[in-house]
This record gives sequence, C-alpha cells and structure tokens, in this order.
Amino acid sequence: MRLFQTSRRFSVEIQPQLVLLQKTLLNIEGLGRQLDPDLDLWNTAKPFLERWMVDQIGPKKLIEQLRNEAPLYAKLIPELPRLLVDFLKGDRSGSSPALNALLLEQKRTNRLLQGLVYGCFGFVLGVLAMQIVGRFHHF
Repeated sequence: MRLFQTSRRFSVEIQPQLVLLQKTLLNIEGLGRQLDPDLDLWNTAKPFLERWMVDQIGPKKLIEQLRNEAPLYAKLIPELPRLLVDFLKGDRSGSSPALNALLLEQKRTNRLLQGLVYGCFGFVLGVLAMQIVGRFHHF
C-alpha cells in the first residue's frame, strides 16, 4: 500500500504490467526484513545485477555480436565509399523500386489531401459569402 502512496506522492506512474512484479519484490523484501531487519535488498541484489548487465552488454557480448555480424559487415564495407559519395551528392537513384513507388504514392496522397483542403476551404468561403450576401439583400 505504501508503494502506491509513495508513487502518488512523487507522481510516479506505475506500469500495469509491472504491478505484480513490484508487489512480489515488496513481499520478498518484507519477508527478508522479518528474517533479518538489517537486510538491504538492493545491496544484496547488486552483485547479481552487475553480473547480469555484464553478460547482456559487456565486452564479451559485444565481441560475440561482432563475430555474428561479421559476414554482413564484410559485404557492406566494400560498398561504403560508393554509398557515402552517393549520399553526399544527393544521388538517390540507387534506391529501391519499392521506395520509389512509396514516394510516388506519398506525393499522390499529398496532392489529394491538398486538393481536399483547398476544396473545403473554398466551400466554407462560399457559404460565408452567401451568408454575407443574403444579409445585405434583406436590408
């Protein structure tokens, strides 16, 4: 219960999918403090968390990922100078046909939306003009 009060006090949004996890951690900490009143769950968990972080994003993991992706890099590296020159020149002719089709479709959609906006704007102006003209004819 104090978790929710503290969260409310400091405007911390509790993620719905994490509420059960947070409740479990509080129960574990409560049980641990009943067994050992000086228990500090974070200091106890710190070595495990540090080891897990090293396993997930440490140097060994980086080397493993580089080793796994080396074939991709081997194919990409010879193309880098040409790709860089094309990019700096603004030459997009090497782009894929799917991308070109998507860009063409986006231009069509933009023109259609622009036409709709102008048409609606003209309609509203016409209605307003009719209202103004109608008021002057009544006098």
